[in-house]
Amino acid sequence: MINSRDLNELLPQVKSRVDAFIKACKDKGIDILVTSTYRDLESQDALYEQGRSAPGKIVTNARGGDSYHNWRCAVDVVPIVGGKPDWDGSHPVWAEIGKIGAECGLEWAGNWKSFKELAHFQYTGGLTLAQLKEGATIA
Repeated sequence: MINSRDLNELLPQVKSRVDAFIKACKDKGIDILVTSTYRDLESQDALYEQGRSAPGKIVTNARGGDSYHNWRCAVDVVPIVGGKPDWDGSHPVWAEIGKIGAECGLEWAGNWKSFKELAHFQYTGGLTLAQLKEGATIA
């Protein structure tokens, strides 16, 4: 199973935006930790089962192949506050990193209407999962 944190696992078009995002955060005094980049289908399925048939809380609605992580288009991050990862979505730093991510050309899942995922950022080049599954590539 592969659940990578390596930015080099991202598509180049995505990596360049994520690099800019990390730098822009750092320039504003915000340290972020990358917690996930590419996930293989087996890892995605295991994550999907969390809170369903496996212990833990539900953290995704995407099965293997239905996450942009599986297509090397997404990254999950967490801000470091006071030397520790801060998963508290009510902390104002989350809104700030969401804004920075958007300024760097990333879509922030914190803006989604349903199943908001503050840690998730992606660049899809406007492609849907169905298009990626059919072999389309991000320009």
